[in-house]
Amino acid sequence: MSAEDALMTPPDRSPDPASAAWRLMFDYLMRSSPQRLESLQSRGLTPNDSRVLFTLDREEARPIGTLARQWGADPSTATWLVDRLERAGLAERSPAPGDRRVKLVRLTEKGEATRKELMEEYYRTPREVAALAPVDLAELVRIFSKLNQGVE
Repeated sequence: MSAEDALMTPPDRSPDPASAAWRLMFDYLMRSSPQRLESLQSRGLTPNDSRVLFTLDREEARPIGTLARQWGADPSTATWLVDRLERAGLAERSPAPGDRRVKLVRLTEKGEATRKELMEEYYRTPREVAALAPVDLAELVRIFSKLNQGVE
Protein backbone atom coordinates (compact mmCIF):
# COMPACT_ATOMS: atom_id res chain seq x y z
CA MET A 1 0.00 0.00 0.00
CA SER A 2 1.44 3.37 -1.01
CA ALA A 3 1.49 6.37 1.30
CA GLU A 4 -1.13 7.99 -0.95
CA ASP A 5 -3.41 4.95 -0.64
CA ALA A 6 -2.96 4.93 3.13
CA LEU A 7 -4.32 8.48 3.33
CA MET A 8 -7.47 7.58 1.45
CA THR A 9 -9.94 6.02 3.83
CA PRO A 10 -12.61 3.77 2.34
CA PRO A 11 -16.12 5.05 3.07
CA ASP A 12 -17.01 2.03 5.22
CA ARG A 13 -14.27 3.00 7.71
CA SER A 14 -15.36 6.62 8.10
CA PRO A 15 -17.05 7.53 11.33
CA ASP A 16 -20.11 9.06 9.65
CA PRO A 17 -21.61 9.52 6.16
CA ALA A 18 -20.63 13.20 5.92
CA SER A 19 -17.00 12.32 6.65
CA ALA A 20 -17.11 9.47 4.16
CA ALA A 21 -18.51 11.75 1.45
CA TRP A 22 -15.95 14.47 2.16
CA ARG A 23 -13.04 12.01 2.12
CA LEU A 24 -14.15 10.63 -1.24
CA MET A 25 -14.56 14.12 -2.75
CA PHE A 26 -11.21 15.22 -1.35
CA ASP A 27 -9.46 12.09 -2.60
CA TYR A 28 -10.86 12.62 -6.10
CA LEU A 29 -9.77 16.27 -6.13
CA MET A 30 -6.29 15.30 -4.97
CA ARG A 31 -6.03 12.55 -7.59
CA SER A 32 -7.08 14.99 -10.33
CA SER A 33 -4.77 17.83 -9.19
CA PRO A 34 -1.84 16.86 -11.47
CA GLN A 35 -3.83 18.03 -14.51
CA ARG A 36 -4.41 21.45 -12.92
CA LEU A 37 -0.79 21.67 -11.85
CA GLU A 38 0.36 20.81 -15.38
CA SER A 39 -1.76 23.69 -16.74
CA LEU A 40 -0.09 26.08 -14.32
CA GLN A 41 3.45 24.78 -14.83
CA SER A 42 3.15 25.06 -18.61
CA ARG A 43 2.75 28.81 -18.01
CA GLY A 44 5.46 29.08 -15.34
CA LEU A 45 2.85 29.54 -12.60
CA THR A 46 2.39 28.03 -9.16
CA PRO A 47 -0.82 27.26 -7.24
CA ASN A 48 -0.29 30.47 -5.22
CA ASP A 49 0.06 32.41 -8.47
CA SER A 50 -3.28 31.02 -9.63
CA ARG A 51 -4.90 32.00 -6.34
CA VAL A 52 -3.80 35.58 -6.99
CA LEU A 53 -4.75 35.43 -10.67
CA PHE A 54 -8.28 34.25 -9.88
CA THR A 55 -8.93 36.99 -7.31
CA LEU A 56 -7.83 39.90 -9.48
CA ASP A 57 -9.97 41.74 -12.00
CA ARG A 58 -9.14 43.61 -15.19
CA GLU A 59 -11.70 46.37 -14.64
CA GLU A 60 -11.42 47.00 -10.90
CA ALA A 61 -8.00 47.62 -9.34
CA ARG A 62 -7.77 46.61 -5.68
CA PRO A 63 -5.37 47.75 -2.93
CA ILE A 64 -2.64 45.26 -2.03
CA GLY A 65 -3.63 45.57 1.64
CA THR A 66 -7.18 44.48 0.86
CA LEU A 67 -5.88 41.57 -1.20
CA ALA A 68 -3.51 40.54 1.61
CA ARG A 69 -6.44 40.34 4.04
CA GLN A 70 -8.50 38.35 1.54
CA TRP A 71 -5.62 35.90 1.02
CA GLY A 72 -4.86 35.65 4.74
CA ALA A 73 -1.34 36.91 4.06
CA ASP A 74 0.77 39.73 5.42
CA PRO A 75 1.28 42.73 3.10
CA SER A 76 4.89 41.78 2.26
CA THR A 77 3.80 38.31 1.13
CA ALA A 78 0.99 39.83 -0.92
CA THR A 79 3.50 42.21 -2.51
CA TRP A 80 5.78 39.26 -3.34
CA LEU A 81 2.88 37.36 -4.91
CA VAL A 82 1.85 40.38 -6.99
CA ASP A 83 5.52 40.89 -7.99
CA ARG A 84 5.55 37.39 -9.52
CA LEU A 85 2.47 38.07 -11.64
CA GLU A 86 3.72 41.51 -12.59
CA ARG A 87 7.06 40.06 -13.82
CA ALA A 88 5.06 37.56 -15.91
CA GLY A 89 3.04 40.42 -17.43
CA LEU A 90 -0.21 39.13 -15.86
CA ALA A 91 -0.84 41.95 -13.37
CA GLU A 92 0.02 45.59 -13.02
CA ARG A 93 0.32 47.99 -10.12
CA SER A 94 -0.51 51.66 -9.99
CA PRO A 95 -0.69 54.25 -7.21
CA ALA A 96 -4.14 55.00 -5.79
CA PRO A 97 -5.36 58.41 -7.00
CA GLY A 98 -6.03 59.73 -3.48
CA ASP A 99 -3.00 58.20 -1.75
CA ARG A 100 0.12 57.34 -3.73
CA ARG A 101 1.34 55.11 -0.85
CA VAL A 102 -1.50 52.70 -1.63
CA LYS A 103 -0.76 50.43 -4.56
CA LEU A 104 -3.68 49.19 -6.66
CA VAL A 105 -3.45 45.90 -8.53
CA ARG A 106 -5.37 44.76 -11.59
CA LEU A 107 -5.04 42.07 -14.22
CA THR A 108 -3.43 42.94 -17.52
CA GLU A 109 -4.96 41.86 -20.81
CA LYS A 110 -2.51 38.92 -20.80
CA GLY A 111 -3.53 38.08 -17.22
CA GLU A 112 -7.20 38.05 -18.15
CA ALA A 113 -6.49 35.82 -21.18
CA THR A 114 -4.36 33.47 -19.07
CA ARG A 115 -7.08 33.17 -16.44
CA LYS A 116 -9.63 32.40 -19.16
CA GLU A 117 -7.37 29.71 -20.67
CA LEU A 118 -6.81 28.13 -17.27
CA MET A 119 -10.54 28.06 -16.53
CA GLU A 120 -11.19 26.36 -19.88
CA GLU A 121 -8.60 23.72 -19.02
CA TYR A 122 -9.84 23.30 -15.44
CA TYR A 123 -13.43 22.92 -16.65
CA ARG A 124 -12.61 20.13 -19.10
CA THR A 125 -14.61 17.16 -17.93
CA PRO A 126 -12.41 14.39 -16.53
CA ARG A 127 -13.02 11.07 -18.27
CA GLU A 128 -14.13 9.45 -14.99
CA VAL A 129 -16.92 12.00 -14.69
CA ALA A 130 -17.87 11.80 -18.36
CA ALA A 131 -18.18 8.01 -18.04
CA LEU A 132 -20.87 8.23 -15.34
CA ALA A 133 -24.45 7.32 -16.18
CA PRO A 134 -26.80 10.26 -16.89
CA VAL A 135 -28.76 9.58 -13.71
CA ASP A 136 -25.53 9.73 -11.65
CA LEU A 137 -24.47 12.95 -13.37
CA ALA A 138 -27.86 14.50 -12.63
CA GLU A 139 -27.46 13.52 -8.98
CA LEU A 140 -23.97 15.04 -8.82
CA VAL A 141 -25.26 18.27 -10.37
CA ARG A 142 -28.08 18.37 -7.81
CA ILE A 143 -25.75 17.72 -4.87
CA PHE A 144 -23.00 20.13 -5.92
CA SER A 145 -25.54 22.82 -6.76
CA LYS A 146 -26.81 22.50 -3.22
CA LEU A 147 -23.27 22.61 -1.81
CA ASN A 148 -22.39 25.68 -3.85
CA GLN A 149 -25.49 27.48 -2.56
CA GLY A 150 -24.71 26.54 1.04
CA VAL A 151 -26.55 24.03 3.18
CA GLU A 152 -29.61 25.38 4.93
